[in-house]
Amino acid sequence: MPQSTLRLFPALTTAIAVATIGRMTATLIHRKRHTFADGKVMEIVIWNVPEPVAGSTHRYKYRLFYGDHQERIVGYDNERPKGDHRHYGGCEEAYLFTGVEQLLTDFYDDIAQRRNDL
Repeated sequence: MPQSTLRLFPALTTAIAVATIGRMTATLIHRKRHTFADGKVMEIVIWNVPEPVAGSTHRYKYRLFYGDHQERIVGYDNERPKGDHRHYGGCEEAYLFTGVEQLLTDFYDDIAQRRNDL
């Protein structure tokens, strides 16, 4: 991860939370929300689930968002039944999920590519 990205997005720490997603009990492992000076918002929510959600092969349920109330500029999620996919510049494409760390790196890199001030 680029050094500027590490300064902008420090390590994520979240108190443990448990919720029910669908009919599964899920444990919150990451939650972060950051509002940039220009009003754009970055939000990350990642849950550990006991079994993969429809369309995915791993035990995470996630949604990562960067944009504002009018536009999603960058997004990653594994909405069922679509599975892992990425939203970027108005397009949607499949995403190869290899782990949470890589997911966060890819998301941060996409945000850095879309912003002129990083």
